[in-house]
Amino acid sequence: MKLFPIRGGVHPKDRKELSAEQPIEVLPMPDLLHIPLQQHIGVPAEPVVERGDAVKKGQVLAISNGAVSAPIHAPTSGTILGIGGYPAPHPSGLPVRAITLKPDGEDEWGNLADPIENPFEAEPETIAERVAECGIVGMGGATFPSAIKLNLRDKYDLETLVINGAECEPYLTCDDRLMQERAEQVVDGVRLMRHALGVKTAIIAIENNKPKALVEMKQAALEMDDIRVVGVPTRYPMGSERHLVQSLTGKETPAQGLTADLGVVVHNVATAFAVHEAVRLGRPLVSRVVTVSGGAIRTPKNLEVLMGTTVSTLLEQCEGFEIEPTRLLLGGPMMGQPLPHTEVPVVKGSNAVLGLTKKESKAKQESPCIRCGTCVSVCPCGLVPLEMAARIRKEELDAAVKIGLKDCFSCGSCAYVCPSHIPLVQYFSYAKGRLQAQEFERRQQEVTKRLAENRTVRLEKQLRKKKEMLAKRKAEQEAKKKAAEAAKAKEAAEAPEEAKETEQASA
Repeated sequence: MKLFPIRGGVHPKDRKELSAEQPIEVLPMPDLLHIPLQQHIGVPAEPVVERGDAVKKGQVLAISNGAVSAPIHAPTSGTILGIGGYPAPHPSGLPVRAITLKPDGEDEWGNLADPIENPFEAEPETIAERVAECGIVGMGGATFPSAIKLNLRDKYDLETLVINGAECEPYLTCDDRLMQERAEQVVDGVRLMRHALGVKTAIIAIENNKPKALVEMKQAALEMDDIRVVGVPTRYPMGSERHLVQSLTGKETPAQGLTADLGVVVHNVATAFAVHEAVRLGRPLVSRVVTVSGGAIRTPKNLEVLMGTTVSTLLEQCEGFEIEPTRLLLGGPMMGQPLPHTEVPVVKGSNAVLGLTKKESKAKQESPCIRCGTCVSVCPCGLVPLEMAARIRKEELDAAVKIGLKDCFSCGSCAYVCPSHIPLVQYFSYAKGRLQAQEFERRQQEVTKRLAENRTVRLEKQLRKKKEMLAKRKAEQEAKKKAAEAAKAKEAAEAPEEAKETEQASA
């Protein structure tokens, strides 16, 4: 298959050898699970259980809350201890609403949805509905509800499904092991998603540094003419869906657009496996494979982990730290999030826990920009990071937007090659956060203004109604007064006649 070049990118040491040969190992049952209600992009799920409830594995704990949301299911059987704040898997460590579940050790499945018989004869909507019911989201890290993407067939002229098996971040091997050990299930999930989207072609793209995964996936798809397994160049950020699509099709996704605009939908290999489990077995998304690696980790592993398991539990399974890590990350070294501590939970988008040494983290003192332009040459989006950072330093956020800030997806290539060690991605993340806060404030002001205008209209309406009632009452009083005066005048006119008649009668 002909591949097309993509712009920029870097070649960091992949360090995948630390865990690439470690088969998937099921993590023993933890003592407690802390299950956040938001493990997806969109609105947090709404809990439907209460403290003290006994639940079974796979039972719904929280339902979708809006168009962009996903339900949460019990990772195992046990008792609900409470619903409250628990530290988020985020650098801030701020509390988020979460359900705390105490496992009973039985790991007993509840009443699951029946497997869909003959799914390739079912309506495409049926597959998408099952994916939504099972709480499946993008497991490459984006965590966008997968059912929404499977329903794009009605809005776009789709042609191709691309399965992202690039796994371009250094250290990560969870997708690699999944493709090696569960290739048939992954390919079945790909076929099911292809049917849901109504497209004829599916392409499974895997970086060439995963030869065993390529062999296994090609063997699993050998007799399927509508599924192609393709090796793509080992280059970061090949796992970006826009750049992967460009490499496979030669088409560039429009700025602020979607790959669906090109007729292509992209899903992760782990998502494909989850779709297979949902459709064939009725199982919701309650666990995932996580790579635990890095020079500070004593025994790197690939672990199958229940959602809500704390990072400390994963580290214990890997025999802890060889040395104290300089950086502890959830996710890859390029785009992962620093962890505030090890008691945060694993969620649906957690693909790795990394403990990096000082040498690996390349922690060096920042120095002034020398305007070498290296960041420009490696930016896969064709942006000018040094100019964006300069504008952000001056708080000229609108100017940064004009030169492409919103097209940046924070891949970290620019920061990786910067000889001055400027944390460029941090500048961009700060600016995006500030813009988001400003947008939120603007919307709040609009809401406040609209409420104030509605209140003014309401008060004016009430005042007008009051005036009308007073005018009506005054008119009624005046009418009564006139009627009384008329009656009195009539009585006065009739009085002399009555007196005259009386006198005549007396005579």
